[in-house]
Amino acid sequence: MKVIRTVNELKDWSAESRAQGLSIGFVPTMGALHAGHMSLVTRAREENDRVAVSVFVNPTQFNNPTDLATYPRTEEADLKLLEDAGVDVAFVPSVEEMYPEPDTRVFDLGPVAEVMEGAMRPGHFNGVAQVVSRLFEMVSPTRAYFGEKDFQQIAVIRRMVQLEGGFNGLEIVDVPIKREDDGLAMSSRNVRLTPEMRMAAPAIHRALINAAAQPRTLSPAEVIDLTVKEINSVPGLETEYFQIVDGHSCQPIARWEESDMPVGCITVYAGDVRLIDNVKF
Repeated sequence: MKVIRTVNELKDWSAESRAQGLSIGFVPTMGALHAGHMSLVTRAREENDRVAVSVFVNPTQFNNPTDLATYPRTEEADLKLLEDAGVDVAFVPSVEEMYPEPDTRVFDLGPVAEVMEGAMRPGHFNGVAQVVSRLFEMVSPTRAYFGEKDFQQIAVIRRMVQLEGGFNGLEIVDVPIKREDDGLAMSSRNVRLTPEMRMAAPAIHRALINAAAQPRTLSPAEVIDLTVKEINSVPGLETEYFQIVDGHSCQPIARWEESDMPVGCITVYAGDVRLIDNVKF
């Protein structure tokens, strides 16, 4: 595996691969890799001739400086995992390499970026669009892989690709959520959970499963109310939001008939650690 730290070297590698007619699978990450990330790498390895993975904690998508400062960074362990998984290139740039000048672009991401995470974290999705568009331009991938845990983010990235003109027919591939044995969605933030909060956190997934099992005689609003009460009854867990939305537009629905793909998206604080998850109805 080649470790690349400069944009120019990455572009050269990409151009050489494409000149040989090879497909490139790309997995953008912020590091602190776990089995969820590696499921994306495995899928990329299966479907492409070459695989590139970026490891970069992007400052422009953090609206909370504390969250940026405490985000786990485990470069040495990450590179070992990627090498063992047969990755061809790990792109590990500095902030200065990614942003030699401040990125002042503002993307017209539309309603898909204005609800849920977009409402709770102003500027977050614009920062995501900034870094992902830069990475796509550098890597020129055939396919890019994202985990469904960040359900809304995938919709935002699809919108960004549409806005930017498609990046040479780039295919966005979403990969199912990878979970711990007790149902907790895998996340780099899980390492920050105290033992007590780690014991409590699987209640989030249990509540989502219960929500999806509710009869459709209950309205989305009634299911939301039951789910929030169930989670908030667990000591240490506090729901920030739970919304049932159309899986295509990410807009909230009032009646089940409004969507052919309802998805329940949730954010819960486990102590001071912010966890997200979702379930398809």
